Amino acid sequence: MASHRRPKQPTRARVTVLTATAAAAVVLSSQGASAAPAKPSKEEVKSQVDALYEEAEQATEKFNGAKERQEKLEKEIGQLQDQVARGQGDLNELRSTLGSMASAQYRNGGIDPSIALLLSEDPDSYLDKASTLEHLSGKQVEAVQKIQAKQRSLAQQRQEAAGKLADLDATRKELGEKKKVSAEKLAEAQALLNSLTAQERAAIKDEETRASRSDSTRVDLGNVKASGRAGAALEAAKTKLGGAYVYGATGPSAFDCSGLTQWAYKQAGVNISRVTDTQANDGTRVSRSQLQPGDLVFFYGDLHHVGLYAGNNMTLHASNPRGGIKYESMDNMPFQFGVRVG
Repeated sequence: MASHRRPKQPTRARVTVLTATAAAAVVLSSQGASAAPAKPSKEEVKSQVDALYEEAEQATEKFNGAKERQEKLEKEIGQLQDQVARGQGDLNELRSTLGSMASAQYRNGGIDPSIALLLSEDPDSYLDKASTLEHLSGKQVEAVQKIQAKQRSLAQQRQEAAGKLADLDATRKELGEKKKVSAEKLAEAQALLNSLTAQERAAIKDEETRASRSDSTRVDLGNVKASGRAGAALEAAKTKLGGAYVYGATGPSAFDCSGLTQWAYKQAGVNISRVTDTQANDGTRVSRSQLQPGDLVFFYGDLHHVGLYAGNNMTLHASNPRGGIKYESMDNMPFQFGVRVG
C-alpha cells in the first residue's frame, strides 16, 4: 500500500544554506570570468613589445653615456694619481735638498730653527709665516718656496682626484641601475612574445623580415647622391644592412642605434661621440628640408634614437632587436632635427 505521507519540507536553515551556496557559485563563476581577461592579439603584443624596446633603448642610451663617463673618469683619475706620485717624489727631493743645507749649516755651528721646523712632519702652518723666511739664506728661501708651491699643487691634485673618485662611484651606480632597467624591459618584452603561439611568433618574424629587406634595390632612395664624408659614412652603414641590433653594441657584427652611426662615421675618418645626447651636438643642426644623405637624423623628444639619412624620406638605422639594421620611413618615428657632421 502506497504511503500518503507528505514529503518532508526543507528547514529554513537548509534553504538558507542552499541559497547561499548557489549565490556563492554564481559569484565565483563571475569572478573567474572577470579574472581571465581576453588574451592580447598578435598586433597588441607587437605594439607592447615595440614600446618596451623603446623604453629599453632609452635606458641603454643613458647606460652608454654613463659608461663613457666612467671610462673618461678612470683615465683622468689615473693621470692625476700619476701626477701626485711624481709630485710627491719631487717634494721628497726638494726636502732632501733643504735637509742637505741644514746639515751643512749644522756642521758650521748649528741649524737654524726655521729649517728644523721645515723638515718636521707638518711644517705647512709654519711655512705660511713670512717671518720664517727672514732667517734663511737666499738659496734656502728659494728651496722653501719650491716646497710650498709643490705642497699646494699636491693638495689641489689630491682634492681633484678625490672629487673624481666620488663622481666615478656615482657613475658606476647609475651604470648598474640603467643596465638593470634595460634588462628588465627586454625580459618583459620576451615574456610577451613567449605568450604568443609558435605560429603567431613566426608570423611576426615573417612580417619583420619582409619589412626590413636589406637589398637596397628594393628601396627608393631618390636621385640625390651621397658625397663627402657623410656619403662615405652612409655607404659604410649600408654594408651592415640586415645585421643584428644589440643594446650597447658598437660593432662590427652588431650595433645599437648610436653605435652604428659612430662606427659608420669612423669608417669615413670622422670621430663622433658615443651616445645620442652628445652626437646631437657633433655638427650643425639642419631642418628636414635641408637633409642630405649621410646626415644624422634624431627622433623622439629626448633624442634617444638616431639614424643616418638615406634619401627620399628614408633613414638607415639600427631599429630594435626584432627589426635589426634596416631602411625605414622617417614618418614612422617623431623626427626632431638633423645634424651635418664636419
